Amino acid sequence: SIISTMTRSEIESKLRALMKSVSQDKKIEWDSVKDTTPINALGIDSLAILDLLYDIQQAFDLNFELEELAGIKTVGDLLTWLEQRVKTEV
Repeated sequence: SIISTMTRSEIESKLRALMKSVSQDKKIEWDSVKDTTPINALGIDSLAILDLLYDIQQAFDLNFELEELAGIKTVGDLLTWLEQRVKTEV
């Protein structure tokens, strides 16, 4: 699929747009968000995270269970997990 050929930076760009759209905090400077930034510091609460995960499933044509994301805390964690999922999805 076209999704599986995406580069990390393309995946990151798409992921950041999705995160920005579900964030409750409109004052975040998204240009200063790094891989080490905790997801919960981005105005993404427990309800918004569900919206984000749904949006990720739609945008990247993936199916996954919430439990797969149990250890994910930072933007970089999520990006690395997503990149691996995108590459292995057929």
